[in-house]
Amino acid sequence: MKILTISAEQRRLLVYFILFFSFIQLITEFVAGIYAFGLLGTGIPAEIISILLFFSPILLLVFGRGFAARLPLFAGILVLLCRAIEVFLDTRGRMLVSGLGVAAFLLLLPALIWELGKHKDRNGGIQLGSGLAIGLLLAILDRALNSGTDLTAGGWARFVGVILALLAGAMLPGMLQEIQTAREVPQPNIRVSFVRIAGHCLGIGAAWILLYFTFASPNVIARWSEVNYLSVLATIALGTICFVLIIVTKGGLQWITDRRIVIAWNSLFILAMLLAILPHQLRFPVDAAGYPLYEPASNPAAYLTLYLMLFLYPVILVDFMLYTQALVDLQPPARSLGGGFLLGSFFILLLVLSHVFTTVYDYIPVVGPFFRDKFWLVYLVAGIMLFLPLLFKRREMRLPVAINSSLRYTLASASLLTVLAAALISAKPSPASTDVNSLRVLTYNIQQGYSESGERNFDGQLDLIRSLDADIIGLQESDTNRIAGGNNDVVRYFSDRLGMYSYYGPKTVSGTFGIALLSKYPIMQPQTFFMFSEGEQTATIHAQVIVGSKTNNLFITHLGNGGPIVQQEAFLEEVDNLENVIAMGDFNFEPDTEQYHLTRSLLEDAWLIKWPDGIDDQGYNPVERIDHVFVTPGTRVSEARFLTGPESDHPALFVEITW
Repeated sequence: MKILTISAEQRRLLVYFILFFSFIQLITEFVAGIYAFGLLGTGIPAEIISILLFFSPILLLVFGRGFAARLPLFAGILVLLCRAIEVFLDTRGRMLVSGLGVAAFLLLLPALIWELGKHKDRNGGIQLGSGLAIGLLLAILDRALNSGTDLTAGGWARFVGVILALLAGAMLPGMLQEIQTAREVPQPNIRVSFVRIAGHCLGIGAAWILLYFTFASPNVIARWSEVNYLSVLATIALGTICFVLIIVTKGGLQWITDRRIVIAWNSLFILAMLLAILPHQLRFPVDAAGYPLYEPASNPAAYLTLYLMLFLYPVILVDFMLYTQALVDLQPPARSLGGGFLLGSFFILLLVLSHVFTTVYDYIPVVGPFFRDKFWLVYLVAGIMLFLPLLFKRREMRLPVAINSSLRYTLASASLLTVLAAALISAKPSPASTDVNSLRVLTYNIQQGYSESGERNFDGQLDLIRSLDADIIGLQESDTNRIAGGNNDVVRYFSDRLGMYSYYGPKTVSGTFGIALLSKYPIMQPQTFFMFSEGEQTATIHAQVIVGSKTNNLFITHLGNGGPIVQQEAFLEEVDNLENVIAMGDFNFEPDTEQYHLTRSLLEDAWLIKWPDGIDDQGYNPVERIDHVFVTPGTRVSEARFLTGPESDHPALFVEITW
């Protein structure tokens, strides 16, 4: 008895979307793994040599047709195998295995296109694009179910990847056989220009960049401007559903792929994307006199352009379909495809490095400083390359068939399910009782969520935080909402599970190492201001919480290496003359420094209030401490503890203030 019967088209769609979903996860883990080693060593890691895996299409360029014919099955199985395995490995293992999976996929896609071209598959582009669309929405759902982090990267959910790999692996040989046994169509005698092939491959690379950088992880977009995460997901869902409604109408697919319409659609999308970033992209003064610099209030028009960008995002999928179908129709030789995808892979790598450099420019000799304040430029280059091939295409680029009916329902239902999942998971804090006479404070540098040994450790850090039951938590190095951090929203992950209010701090477009505030009490008037820096950009959060009749002024900061005194002077300028100050963070200066003594002229060290000799009742004497909690003189401190452990490379400092 047949329990489940699916058509050949549905089987192909299923394999495609699992492969695309796997690639999104593999490239995310690969880049984050390389960055992790740079983070631990605060420099360019030796592991960066693994970026050579991006150049795997060179094998097609060298070996040509015979190699391409044998490649799809081997490369496809390798992609699936790498994704199934890497989630069970340590950071180094994840980096290497996911990198191998990325290399395999960058060979698989051109090999598939070459096979489809040999048989003149008129549906090849739309089927690949449909698989990408479902894989993308599955990636969004995966993160919505886990507060902006990859659910299938840890815990029991790792076996989801194993199951999907087994499912796609079982279907892949049959799917390839169906493609390869179809009637071959002789290649046209017309010589295909390599420039045209390369243009389409670069367009595909640009589509991948935009999906990987942002749309596969919408929490990243939410942190650009601190708009509501649910509203971001809802707008993406609305854009997807409207796209589906158009393509199900008669002639709808042909209408939206009309060259003039696609060019206009791309232009509006790129303009909206640029205007969604630029208002939040600060140009920092070069003179220390321009600091402290407060992050300006956002213009409402910037929010409108951001939502417009989200609504228009399906144009990326349309471009991908058009470019892959164009390559199928051109029937280019395997070596030409290899050369084109080699350029596309180089373009992807170039923008990956550029994106990372916008934050770590201070650690990259010569070229690094150029990328300071250039977050917007990375996206502009990707956007231009996305639709540039359309401008040089004189003929219409139409897709020949309608979208499969099962795809329509899948896209629409997945979009709605994503919004529902995020709504159920998101924190719903209840204000803590104000009838208290104490405030429990924690400052913690979480090293981008990595343990002291360099393993991703969100749950270990969360367990430590939860055990202390702090009312106020200040986090440093929490800016994981970028590709260097695996596009993970660790602040949302913590706040959802702790049921706390949160303020992320500096928007990610500023390129600042992250600071964040979590609170059991509503956060009042949160603001971010920046301090002068000749190296990595630094910032401070200033906010208020009201406990009973007492308004507490909270400051969370992370100074640059060595705790430059010019930064601490700007910090203290904002603290001066305020009452009930609690200033916490990774100040990067020790108690025997000028910066520390300057701070003590205005505030008291909570550690010394509790332990005047600097040694606690367990004999612990942190003479080289750089994590501090400073308070207004006269503040009573009933407890102060450093919790050293492997959860991060910094100890957590817990302080209880009473009145």
